Amino acid sequence: MQTKEAVHTEAVSSLYRNYVLVMLTLVYVFNFVDRQLLVILQESIKRDLHLSDTQLGLLSGFTFALFYVTLGIPIARFADKTNRRNTVAASLAIWSVMTACSGLVRNFIQLLLARIGVGIGEAGGSPPAHAMISDYFPPEKRSTALSIYSTGIYFGILVGFLMGGYLNQHLGWRTAFYVVGIPGVIFSLLFYVTVKEPRRGATDLVTAKTQESPSLREVLKQLYATKTFVYLALATGLHVFCIYGLTNWAPSFLARLHGMKNAEIGALLGPIFGLGGAFGSFAGGLLTDRFGKTDKRRYLSIPAYAIMLSIPCAAGTIFLQNTASTIVCLGLTASLQSTYLGPSVAVSHSLVPASMRSLTSAILFFALNFIGLGFGPLVVGMLSDGLAPSLGAESLRWAMSITILISFGSVTLFLIAAKKLTTDLSR
Repeated sequence: MQTKEAVHTEAVSSLYRNYVLVMLTLVYVFNFVDRQLLVILQESIKRDLHLSDTQLGLLSGFTFALFYVTLGIPIARFADKTNRRNTVAASLAIWSVMTACSGLVRNFIQLLLARIGVGIGEAGGSPPAHAMISDYFPPEKRSTALSIYSTGIYFGILVGFLMGGYLNQHLGWRTAFYVVGIPGVIFSLLFYVTVKEPRRGATDLVTAKTQESPSLREVLKQLYATKTFVYLALATGLHVFCIYGLTNWAPSFLARLHGMKNAEIGALLGPIFGLGGAFGSFAGGLLTDRFGKTDKRRYLSIPAYAIMLSIPCAAGTIFLQNTASTIVCLGLTASLQSTYLGPSVAVSHSLVPASMRSLTSAILFFALNFIGLGFGPLVVGMLSDGLAPSLGAESLRWAMSITILISFGSVTLFLIAAKKLTTDLSR
């Protein structure tokens, strides 16, 4: 179903196409500023609200992810039938309001409800955005465009850590939520006014005969029959478990085991995750579009090799005692781990027609975030609490080490998906 506002991207200038990509990327920046703000503030929140590591894991991981991934599918289904631009703008407004409300809480339950609200809002962000990008950019440029969009994750972490650390140190964690949440509402209005809805399938080499949106059952049936997608969803889920198991606990890790303060941690982790992650994300898209022209399997094998290289770097981050060495290893880990997302979404979209893309992204993100965001921070938090009586502060170090083992499973699944890609694309 096309809306009256849908535009033919064949007639859209390169300048405007890039403008839309920048606007969508900025929305993603707001997404991760609001999401990661809790991570840099969590030690202060833990102290003021008397929380355990398990409760912190629930706040930043499982509970947020549960609503994020569950509602992501029906919202994406709605977006595939209606105006995706409107869905993105409304979602941004909702999660920004709920972020600001997080500063008003007085106990764990209230903060949990506020974070659920953030998760509900953010559920409508990425799947429609992915589909819009695929309709603005042709297949040979799609991985790069989606990877540029994915840099919003890392620039969001950069801003969130820098602002969160500074505001927490000087004005308190409640003010940090207010300052970060309110601008998102304003930006949602600008996005709504200046961004246009593209025509579905406008850049596809083969245009589907019908633009009718298939049912959820039909989409699930097709994706389950496409073994590349099944292995890819599991691979990204395990990989994101490792990313969040490391990233969400990095501020606490540096505070407890390296004696660093909030503002110092924010100023350090912001550039490490922000600039390092953005570089890795962009490089992943650029390299896969470059080498994927001759061998489509490279779209998944290149991220697999990058993750393989990240494993010894992650081990250095966790076990090296010298703070400078830990920081260097953390930066390398962030860059190498971030290469996967743009190529993964691009491959997923290449396996389905345009009318299925928002829903396909939502299903990929369901697996990715339910396994990764849902259980990564939570499992690390639970292991840390369980090991604390015998290991003290060292319990967090050993809890985080589980991410090293799980990375091997992720690499294996990425390589299996790469082997099956050529066959599935030919079908």
